[in-house]
Amino acid sequence: MTVPQKPPGHLAYDYSMPLPPAITVDDPETLPLTCEPCKTSILSLFAKARSENRPLYIAAPMVRYTRLPFRLLIQRHFAVDVAYTPMMIAREFKNSKYAREADFSTCKLDGPVIAQFGAPNAEELVEATEFVKDYVAGVGLNCGCPIKEQNQEGIGAVLMQKIDVVESMVRVAREKFGRSVVLDVKIRIHSDVDRTVDFAKRVAAAGADIITVHGRLHKQRNSVPPNLEAIRRVREAVPREIYVVANGDCFVLADVKKIVEITGVDGVMAARGLLQNPALFAGYENTPWKAVELLWAYAMEYGSPFKNIQYLIVEMTQGLLTKQERADLRLVKNYQQMEEWLDERFIMKRRGEVGFAERDFDGYRR
Repeated sequence: MTVPQKPPGHLAYDYSMPLPPAITVDDPETLPLTCEPCKTSILSLFAKARSENRPLYIAAPMVRYTRLPFRLLIQRHFAVDVAYTPMMIAREFKNSKYAREADFSTCKLDGPVIAQFGAPNAEELVEATEFVKDYVAGVGLNCGCPIKEQNQEGIGAVLMQKIDVVESMVRVAREKFGRSVVLDVKIRIHSDVDRTVDFAKRVAAAGADIITVHGRLHKQRNSVPPNLEAIRRVREAVPREIYVVANGDCFVLADVKKIVEITGVDGVMAARGLLQNPALFAGYENTPWKAVELLWAYAMEYGSPFKNIQYLIVEMTQGLLTKQERADLRLVKNYQQMEEWLDERFIMKRRGEVGFAERDFDGYRR
């Protein structure tokens, strides 16, 4: 298989170098460790990609899963240009050191990354942004999360009915941070697409740099195809200096071409597609085995809740394991059991061993 060249801003990992430590936002002594990749200008990446007549490849904010180990996997090795953190609740993030340590960590290999927040008002968005602005390449406001409990708190997709509130949040954040913080607003669409177009135009006028459009209604399930025509209308309605990203049903590289041809967007975002195949933007049709080894290594080196890594590996091995084997894998209880389970079935290399992260085939022992 021919794999596309790595995109602009993408950095190859040197396995001979020791891994840098993880950084948390509450230790001021770690601030000098903030790395150039983390601060890479996302807007310059968009501009360069546009000049090359290609979209940026973007990893969506995914609850629990787009933490540091998964971001390192997809950005350092499999052509993802920009990755989001999971949506973090701004109120909890600004009030709780525990929430900050649990929700966000980074390192010199991380990035470019956008920290996404769920916030009901400008004050909470600004206060949460203060903690992360020196560690990330941008901050996003979530207006698309459909989870009922979040919507009841004034967070997520419920904001699609509160354009005045969203407009205020973007304007206040822009006035507070100037051009030092890239601002993204992730939205869904309305049944009346004209409302969506107006929403996007007002958000752009308030100061957003990026508008990401999930082409489904608030309560539509993923089984409903995204409305690409609505995304096209948003792209045409806002100024060209505002970058527009399409989100919805990107599972293989051919989907990227289709989405861009219909919508004319500047970037394509994948969620479920990357969970099933972290290498989709690199041109792989299925997860290569080296992705499993890399994810395991990053999880061991930087830490992640066991259930998160278990879910990711179950998803990634759809083409490698039988349905029964994946069901069995869901039953293991901890990292030690999972390591033993994988070693029994696969030739699983560790970092430092000859052949680590080199094989596309599955290395199945059977």
